[in-house]
Amino acid sequence: MIPVILSGGSGTRLWPLSRAKKPKQFLPLLNDKSMLQNTILRLKGLAGLQPPMVICNEDHRFMVAEQLRELSTGQPTIMLEPVGRNTAPAIAVAAMQAIADGDDPLLLVLAADHAIKDIPAFHRAVELAAPAARQGKLVTFGIVPTSAHTGYGYIRRADIADSALPTEVAAVAKFCEKPDLATAKQFVDSGEYFWNSGMFLFKASSFIAELKQFAPAIIRAAELALTNAARDLDFIRLDKAAFSACPSDSIDYAVMEKSANTAMVALDAGWSDVGSWDALWEVMAKDEQGNACRGDVLLEQCKNSYVNAEERLVAVIGLDDVVVVETKDAVLVASKTHIQGVKNIVAKLQSYGRTEVDLHREVFRPWGKYDSVDNGTRYQVKHITVKPGAKLSVQMHHHRAEHWVVVSGSALVRNGDNEFLVTENESTYIPVGVIHSLENPGKIPLELIEVQSGSYLGEDDIVRFEDKYGRS
Repeated sequence: MIPVILSGGSGTRLWPLSRAKKPKQFLPLLNDKSMLQNTILRLKGLAGLQPPMVICNEDHRFMVAEQLRELSTGQPTIMLEPVGRNTAPAIAVAAMQAIADGDDPLLLVLAADHAIKDIPAFHRAVELAAPAARQGKLVTFGIVPTSAHTGYGYIRRADIADSALPTEVAAVAKFCEKPDLATAKQFVDSGEYFWNSGMFLFKASSFIAELKQFAPAIIRAAELALTNAARDLDFIRLDKAAFSACPSDSIDYAVMEKSANTAMVALDAGWSDVGSWDALWEVMAKDEQGNACRGDVLLEQCKNSYVNAEERLVAVIGLDDVVVVETKDAVLVASKTHIQGVKNIVAKLQSYGRTEVDLHREVFRPWGKYDSVDNGTRYQVKHITVKPGAKLSVQMHHHRAEHWVVVSGSALVRNGDNEFLVTENESTYIPVGVIHSLENPGKIPLELIEVQSGSYLGEDDIVRFEDKYGRS
């Protein structure tokens, strides 16, 4: 069994924590591990499990690799989508990659950003689904609904049992779109409908066969994208032209709603897609007043609220049913009853060209990270952290000079034709137009302050001559 983790989402409804360059699947929303890491960790104990296959956005490749490395997952497969094309093409290339060496494994398809409280119940559901999947069924996991939720699609279980399936595995009668509230209540009251979790188990060959029948254009484009893919370090980079030409379709639309070969296992395990701040509040531990808090938070006369303090003390007084999220560069305050309006705020930020929709103040790179501490006209100050053994690209800038001051650790610096070591409380100056590089040759993180000055300080003023991470 190969876990196929879909990690291409943007998670904009959890702004300002979740942003395009670091969306919710890479954030520690529930504990000290990211949502992606929790998805991997909850698989521990399943029999016959192989290293995971992660399908992600090209921009997120180094975050995926680093978070998997922290878990010691063996040798994962990381496939890079040059553009987003929804779930059906992503699963198609995963299935083709899985059978490339002649095997035909089960694929356990999971989203990278879901929460599941009862892990043993999740394991039991997977084990119940496995025999049907080996028989060629496309098995989905229907969530036992706890409310008449209008934000989920629904699955209707067939009334007549399929004698070829185990009793815990039901045939699927129908996939339903997200309903209005009245219809959702009817669904839940009937006991025949389940939330559509977007999790699946099937043989790689079974999915490919169904996709060939119902969405041949996806198969053709996905096959070409994989055939022409390039190996890039530890990544499989799908061919951009072929994958961009692939129809954008979900697995539900492309296959599950059309196939007569589907089945369902009911899952009652405290599942959530953590799709909004109120959904995150639902799954978090709460105090006696129903408040869920993270960080340095003080509450006075508050109930049923979610407060997240990332950088500083946040105090909230006399407010019920609110969401307060503080980050280094943005603060969100909202009523839980209006929390869906976050998407409108994100849309406005995009229309204004604001960087807060894409980037955090703290930005992660394959070599480490930087925090934009301060900026103004013609200057910017960054706190840079370089991991042991890591190196920034050999580069130059047309419009800015840089002054580096080492705070801790040691830096191997190339400054023009000279290469030398800079240690604590020492500094070096990089003039405009001079080729330079920065490397951490030590065993501890390198911390330095960078002061940029010049007429243009954008991140796109970088001319790279050499890069160990393969960036252009």
